[in-house]
Amino acid sequence: MQKNTLRHFSLITVFLLIFSSFSFADFVDEPAEIIDANANAAIQLFYKDVKGGEAFLSKVKGYLVFPSVVKAGFVVGGKYGEGVLRVNGKSVAYYSIAAGSVGFQMGVQKASYIIAFVSQDALDKFIRSNGWEAGVDGAITVAKWGAGTDISTISYKNPIYGFVFGEKGLMYNLSLEGTKFTKIKR
Repeated sequence: MQKNTLRHFSLITVFLLIFSSFSFADFVDEPAEIIDANANAAIQLFYKDVKGGEAFLSKVKGYLVFPSVVKAGFVVGGKYGEGVLRVNGKSVAYYSIAAGSVGFQMGVQKASYIIAFVSQDALDKFIRSNGWEAGVDGAITVAKWGAGTDISTISYKNPIYGFVFGEKGLMYNLSLEGTKFTKIKR
């Protein structure tokens, strides 16, 4: 009984944190035009915040842009966002990103994600999939960089790189393992 009470308390706390920290609009299905406009703003922030970001994205086969991914947790957690797949700078499909987790985690965070496909094979497998899961269908190397570090030094040896930037809020536990990407109709 006590374990069940803790689980309910955790879920209630997560929802309270989410809804008190971010507007309800973050969870509503956005039209393609809004997703594209927000993705353009996120890409500009990426170029500004990440030295070498523009050169890097110009060399990849395609990339997903999730302008606003909200992650919240208190023992039980989850994240969700909607974004766009760009190939040759053009929007070709829209996707949601979602994950759930249990374990030591606490807080709420809103961030932008870019998932870059370096190899054509990785991009093709992603496009053909019916629900792609990081760590199962392909590995995403989460790029880490410090202030002043130019990401153009990335070796391009891994087929997929992930970038998390523009974080607002505090969240302990950052991982893309088990994150599910699902194509959405717009």
